[in-house]
Amino acid sequence: MAANNGVAKEGGLIVSFGEMLIDFVPTVSGVSLAEAPGFLKAPGGAPANVAIAVSRLGGKSAFVGKLGDDEFGHMLAGILKENGVSGEGINFDKGARTALAFVTLKADGDREFMFYRNPSADMLLTPDELNLELIRSAKVFHYGSISLIVEPCRSAHLKAMEVAKDAGALLSYDPNLRLPLWPSPEEAREQIMSIWDKAEVIKVSDNELEFLTGNNKIDDECAMSLWHPNLKLLLVTLGDKGCNYYTKHFHGTVGAFAVKAVDTTGAGDSFVGALLTKLVDDHSVLEDEGKLRELLRFSCACGAITTTKKGAIPALPSVSEVHTFLDAC
Repeated sequence: MAANNGVAKEGGLIVSFGEMLIDFVPTVSGVSLAEAPGFLKAPGGAPANVAIAVSRLGGKSAFVGKLGDDEFGHMLAGILKENGVSGEGINFDKGARTALAFVTLKADGDREFMFYRNPSADMLLTPDELNLELIRSAKVFHYGSISLIVEPCRSAHLKAMEVAKDAGALLSYDPNLRLPLWPSPEEAREQIMSIWDKAEVIKVSDNELEFLTGNNKIDDECAMSLWHPNLKLLLVTLGDKGCNYYTKHFHGTVGAFAVKAVDTTGAGDSFVGALLTKLVDDHSVLEDEGKLRELLRFSCACGAITTTKKGAIPALPSVSEVHTFLDAC
């Protein structure tokens, strides 16, 4: 069991692997980075967001990655701890800084990115630095694709996946495409797909589906072109239109919730965190369409709530917030 604010947690451990960084978000929406009068400092990084989302919803989570041995790195490690996420898998690099990202919020709440990682500490995690005991204890092992971009982190990512799988973990993959970080779109597509057939749960956005398939038609045929035999659940999130789901036995759509979006940062991570929190101890959801639809409605609510505040981590909801939101819908 793990404790969060004095409350004991039970259930399977969800381990998130990858990057944690600091987003600098303009204080005013709808402006370019150059026009922004100031910036708010917001902790982020998709795998870390998922770990905190799980913990906020009462799940048991840990983060595996590398931070700079600097004030920002120790601040981020502290934020994980404050949110009940195990930091046993965190390493600190004395020679590289914690990654920074400047994120522009456009008028519609969507984002543009400028990254500072040359290299950042998260890129320098080596296979030898992995906490294998922690990874072997995971019931779900969740990851993205940013850790595949360069060595040595790519080798660390592949080893961690292999160790988790051998220990019986469910592998969960959200590519979280960030094209500005890749040498080319072709390299991004190739590397993202290089580990595709290992994952048992995959979440992609509609934009990522377009990118990976080269097809601008978001339909069942397009989604199912990404299906592979090891896959148990494929999800395509559709922003304010909800999400499509695909399993071996059924597929369908769950609608979204109408909210006033302020910042979409972290909405997908909130959705994934909710999904994994419920899935970790009950895989029967993948065989029962009614239960899966109920879970996805809960997950969509988490994503919707997250868009109503600036920054990812500050906006991730608690269970009580989600139930209050759902009761009002």
